[in-house]
Amino acid sequence: MQAIHTLAVDDSSDPLAMPDRVLYIKKTVANVIGGGAGSSVVTAVAIAGLPAAYNVVVTPNQDAVAFVSGKTQAGFNVTLFPRLAANTLAVGTFDLVVTA
Repeated sequence: MQAIHTLAVDDSSDPLAMPDRVLYIKKTVANVIGGGAGSSVVTAVAIAGLPAAYNVVVTPNQDAVAFVSGKTQAGFNVTLFPRLAANTLAVGTFDLVVTA
């Protein structure tokens, strides 16, 4: 595990389960092409040893909206859908950060 220098958390934030840890950072996780205009794609992300409660931040690298579902201690699903219903998702990537 690589050490990070400082993680500042606002006092109004919920307490962190592991305040000194960013558990996982992954850039350019691949997603498949959408099935047509407005269709979503789901990508399973496997990470062993996650705590029971954690947060995931996803940044799509295209004009899409993301959400996370199916969270377990072994991973979760990232669903991307186009921001505009007339658009089709391209083969692409998203970035993610997992904290606890």
